[in-house]
Formats: sequence, structure tokens, C-alpha cells
Amino acid sequence: MEQRIHLGIDLGGTKIELLALDKDSQEHFRKRIATPQGDYPATINAIVSLIADAEQALGVQGHVGIGTPGAVSQLTGSMKNCNSVWLNNQPLRSDLENRLKRPVRIANDANCFALSEATDGAGAGVSVVFGVILGTGVGAGLVVNGRIINGVNGIAGEWGHNPLPWPTKDEFPGSYCYCGNRGCIETWLSGPGLVKDYQRSLNSLPGQKDDLSLTAQEIIAQANNGHAHSLLSLNRYVDRLSRGLAHVINIIDPDVIVLGGGMSNCDYLYTAVTDNWLQYVFSDEVKTQLIAPEFGDSSGVRGAAWLAATIDSD
Repeated sequence: MEQRIHLGIDLGGTKIELLALDKDSQEHFRKRIATPQGDYPATINAIVSLIADAEQALGVQGHVGIGTPGAVSQLTGSMKNCNSVWLNNQPLRSDLENRLKRPVRIANDANCFALSEATDGAGAGVSVVFGVILGTGVGAGLVVNGRIINGVNGIAGEWGHNPLPWPTKDEFPGSYCYCGNRGCIETWLSGPGLVKDYQRSLNSLPGQKDDLSLTAQEIIAQANNGHAHSLLSLNRYVDRLSRGLAHVINIIDPDVIVLGGGMSNCDYLYTAVTDNWLQYVFSDEVKTQLIAPEFGDSSGVRGAAWLAATIDSD
């Protein structure tokens, strides 16, 4: 019997990566190219070319899944909410299906991250996995019994554009978000959100001499070394993350929450948040596990490959 190959593509703003997996999670081909930024027809050509390269090398045709920086509109079938703005309002799925002459599955990159970790990663073997992205933005994907939950509006998991729960007096109304609202979780829990908190706290102190140009990772490193202002900012971040994830637990009650994105590399979060979130969760105990990803930055493209595998079950 011919080996079934699943082709996953991570369509990012700066790179497009293809990974070929088989049903046993074995990797057979991987290739990365630069994204033709701002050029939709060239982006389609690049994806088709990557698939052709993989299939020529492997000698088989595979199912195709694509993780994107946005979502497919349930209303129009075109892309929406992409920070790679040249994809917005474009019929990406139908264009690729016409070129490839086969079905194509498309999901948000956060959904692909969650699917990867739920299938054979940190959340394998449990029923409900909530995969969180804490990077330059904040997003998430929800997987139940091995299937992505998209929702009727195609926005399941978009917790980053809910308001920060239980805001303190100095957190209200919060900064403006690119979505047009104020106080979104994304403005507090993204990497830039930690940086802004650190800068705000220092600017409020007369005569402070700390470095205002630090990145999120540098703030975390300073906090780990006992730097007072950095540690205060990190602990405020912990409390805000505890509140945000407690909301998720109160609504979804997942078995596992997997953290991804740059902020997931902060080991302190995994113990500090779980010690802190009990005061916000509507339960006398919290069995939900908060864990680091198994595959890290590779989870997006792996999840796209597992998305392709769902074609077999349709």
C-alpha cells in the first residue's frame, strides 16, 4: 500500500515552510523559502512550487494543509484578519484548489499550533487542548478530541481580543488595540505588552536610570537575575496571564493549556501562573495543566500537516 503523505505549509509574513509527515509522525521532506511580501499571485505560485518540489522528491502526491496568519471568512470564503494584509479578501483556498486540482484545508496558525500539540505533542492523549500563542500578538486554538473547533464565525480561540478580566483601577480602560477596541488581552500579554508595562512603570518613577529599550526577553532575563523593576513587571504579567487563562478555564475547562510564542520560553510562568490562577477560577481545585510545547516553533507547520490528514477522514 502506498504511504500517505501529509503536506503542511506554514504561510508566514516572512517565510513559507513546507513539511511532509506520514501517519506515524515521521518527517520526509522540509523546505523553507522567503514569502513574496505584498504579492498575492506570487504567493500562490510559491506555495504551488513548494508542493511540486516536495512531491517530485517523494514520488507521491500528498494531501495539503495550510496554516495562515488569518482565517477564512464563513461569509465570503476569502481570507480575513491577516496581518499579511495582501492575503485579506483573497480566495486563497479556492485559488489553490484550482491550481492543485485537489482539496486544500486552511486554518489559522494558532489552530495549527494547537492541533500539532494535541496530536503528538505536549497535549497528546487528552480530550480538550487550548493552545495559546504569546508572541507579537496573542491568539489561541481549540482542539477537542483531535479536531479543531473553528466556530460558526471562524473565530474560536480568539481570546486575545477579549478585555483583560478583573481589571485594576490603573489597568482601565487600557491601551488601544489594532482591532479598534481598548484593553484587549493582546495589549497586555503580548511580548510588546510586557515591554510597554515595563516602560510605563519606569516612566512613573522620578529620576529612574533603567534602560527603556529592553526587549521582552531581556526584561525576563533581568527578572531572573533579581532586577527589581523587571521582576515587578514580570509578576504583573503573571497575574494578568492568570486572569486571562482563568477566564478560559471557566468557559472551556480544558485538560491542557499549551503555551507557544516567544513568551512561552519563560520557565517562571508555568509555576507562577498555576500558583496564582486558583483565586480566579470558579472551582475549589484546578486540574488543568499549563505546559510548554513539545515542538515549539515547528508546531505551526506540523499542525498544518495534521490538518491535511483530516482529508483522509472526510
